Amino acid sequence: MKKQALHIVKIGGNIIDAPEALASFLANFASMQGPKLLVHGGGKIATSMAADLGIESHMIDGRRVTDAESLRIVTMVYAGWINKSIVASLQALHCNAIGLAGPDGGFVVSKKRNPVPIDYGFVGDIEHVKATGLAGLLAAGLSPVFAPITADVSGQLLNTNADTMAQALAIALGAHFAVTLTYCFEKQGVLMDPNDDDSVIPKINQANFTQLKADGIVSAGMIPKLENALKAIAQGVQTVRLCHADFVSQPDKGTLIQA
Repeated sequence: MKKQALHIVKIGGNIIDAPEALASFLANFASMQGPKLLVHGGGKIATSMAADLGIESHMIDGRRVTDAESLRIVTMVYAGWINKSIVASLQALHCNAIGLAGPDGGFVVSKKRNPVPIDYGFVGDIEHVKATGLAGLLAAGLSPVFAPITADVSGQLLNTNADTMAQALAIALGAHFAVTLTYCFEKQGVLMDPNDDDSVIPKINQANFTQLKADGIVSAGMIPKLENALKAIAQGVQTVRLCHADFVSQPDKGTLIQA
């Protein structure tokens, strides 16, 4: 029996931080037909709120260190203000969205990351996704909107990478749907030349990813994003794409990830 198509889309902080870009993206997302699910990152709001409260933000290699005070802020901002603002905007666009974080319904369970060799604090690595329950929400016509906050089995809240969350949801829901996973950001796709927006690499597989990384064409934050995309394809996700947020509903745009 042919599986129904499901679109899982992840948007990053650069879109969330730009009101006009976010509004345009949400209009495009709302117009997409069939079951769909959105995962969002955090943007700069948590960092600015922490500064307003006199709490210093610590980063290691571009990754946030989440201490107890930072955890309170990212939970309030990501699972509160950002999540509910997106849900309200989608409802206004007649998309029946429901805002969720990992602990809701026990949909995403994680464990605290090993502090060795680097202690990132209250950061979670995903262990389990309750795909059957999510499939039920999608079948009921709801569009889940996930904030990147999870919890472990003891109830400890954990900050979680949104790219990884989108990948884990896509892999788990692949048992129920033919999943297309789209990572949306501010570039046209993965670029051969970061200064040339038209130098989109049309397709990436494991072999040329290794070469692109060795040549320094793919670096920094793009490496874990592509690693997540390649893992999703290897574990049964039908299609993975990286593209500009404006092209979320245009399947011929951006960079296609292949096995």
